[in-house]
Amino acid sequence: MSPSVAVVTDSTAYLGAEATGRWNIAVVPVQVLLGDRQLDDVTPFDAGLLTHALKDRSPIVTSRPAPERFADVYRRAAADGASAIVSVHLSGALSGTADSARLAARESPVPVEVVDSGSVAMGLGFAVLAAARAAEAGAPAAEVAGVARDRAAATSTFFYVETLDYLRRGGRIGRVTNLLGSALSIKPLLSVADGEIGVLEKVRTAGRALARLEDLAVEAAGNRPVDVAVQHLMAAERAETLTKELTARVPRLVRLWVAEIGPVLGAHVGPGMLGVTVAPVD
Repeated sequence: MSPSVAVVTDSTAYLGAEATGRWNIAVVPVQVLLGDRQLDDVTPFDAGLLTHALKDRSPIVTSRPAPERFADVYRRAAADGASAIVSVHLSGALSGTADSARLAARESPVPVEVVDSGSVAMGLGFAVLAAARAAEAGAPAAEVAGVARDRAAATSTFFYVETLDYLRRGGRIGRVTNLLGSALSIKPLLSVADGEIGVLEKVRTAGRALARLEDLAVEAAGNRPVDVAVQHLMAAERAETLTKELTARVPRLVRLWVAEIGPVLGAHVGPGMLGVTVAPVD
């Protein structure tokens, strides 16, 4: 029997087909325009298309889903027996996706509660999974939404990028503005905090930045049970190394996810991005 509360998210959670299928999570794709090609934000994707567009400085535009795409999903959920919907999305400071969901919610045949996770990638994904588990256990919509908000708030996300130029071009640089200009050559460690991208530390070499990224994840995990996600863009070898180190160093690791992000986030962070998300487990 399906849960009476349906859970919906957007593609920037990058949960993968196995997880969304297991937990009956509906996913609405965000779009990206690479030159004259419009793509849905799906994984796996042809990373070469994105790489060439970035290197050629071709126009790259990411856009929130149209409200009608959410409305279609909400109608299908209601038709499948959902009495309510919890729709959990990436930070409203980074995208208007949650606003599209709210517009669609006005026309939904069943009540919809839209949750702004204040995060992205698995910072969003872990919140969505928590909501789906609560829904499967029979929790009402308000509780499902609360679970998503609580887990999002407790989750820490750190990431490394080869250059800040892609974030600058995409206008998603937030509190990173103090590093523009000549400082674009540094190797920054960034975080998602209060829904925005901010600078944690300024590091001069990639090796030191990646070592510090590992330490930050271990510190965030502490001695409590946690889920950890390692996500990357065209940096599979680095992701594998970080995965091995975290498996050895995080004392109470419950589950570790490894995934490559899609073109929407990739357009803003560029090839070589390596990120880690740590989420406490109740």
